[in-house]
Amino acid sequence: MNNHCLYCDTVIQEEMSWIKLLFGSPEERLCKTCRGQLAVIKEAICRKCSRPLAGLVSEYIHADICHDCFRWEEDSKWAGILERNVSIYQYNDFLKELLARYKYRGDYVLAKVFSQEIRKAFSETSSDLLVPIPLSRERLLERGFNQAAALAREAGLETFDALHRIHGEKQSKKSREDRIYFKQVFKVNKPVFEKNILLIDDIYTTGSTLHHAAYALKEAGAKSVASLTLARG
Repeated sequence: MNNHCLYCDTVIQEEMSWIKLLFGSPEERLCKTCRGQLAVIKEAICRKCSRPLAGLVSEYIHADICHDCFRWEEDSKWAGILERNVSIYQYNDFLKELLARYKYRGDYVLAKVFSQEIRKAFSETSSDLLVPIPLSRERLLERGFNQAAALAREAGLETFDALHRIHGEKQSKKSREDRIYFKQVFKVNKPVFEKNILLIDDIYTTGSTLHHAAYALKEAGAKSVASLTLARG
C-alpha cells in the first residue's frame, strides 16, 4: 500500500537504504516537496523566544534577544517568568495553511506530520511535566480537540493537564497593553510545586498566552517554566 502525503496527497517515494531495511524508519507523512517548504529555525535566533534575528533592524535586537523579549523582561511583573521558548519552524505561508487545515478544518491526522520533530525537541529539554496550553470550553467543543495536546500525543509524549483557561477571548485580538495587564487568563488545577514545567503549544506569536500560563504556574509554586512550540510567528 502506497503512503500518500497528508498535505497534497502525492504518493511518497521513499529512498531505501540498508539502515532502513535493517532497522526500519518512521513513516514519512509529507512528500519531499511539501517537507521542503517547512522552514526550520536555525541560528541566529533570540535566545529567549527562538525568533530568527536575520532581517531585523539593529534597533530591534538587544544583544542576543529580540525587542519583544526585551520589553517582557524589563517589566518587573514578567521578568524571568518564562525562561525560554523553543520553536522548530518559522511560521511561513505553507505552515500557516497546514496548521489551518489541522486546527480549523478538523484534520487531526496532520498532527502526525510533526511527531518526530516534537519528540526530538522535547528530548533536548529538561522538565518534570509537559503541560499543554488549554482551549476554552467553547473552542474545544467547536474544534473537537486540543491542538497542543494532540501534537504531544502523536509524538508519544505524556502530558499533564495542570491548566484551565478562564477567559476564552483570543489574546491576539487585544492590544499589547491589554494582553500584558489583562486579568488572570489561566487557573492551575493540579499540583505543580517545585516542578520544572515545559508548556507546549502550536504557535508562539506575541508570547502573551505562554507568559500568562507561566505566570499562573509560577504563582502556584512551579520551580521553572519554559515552552516548546511548533512555530515562531
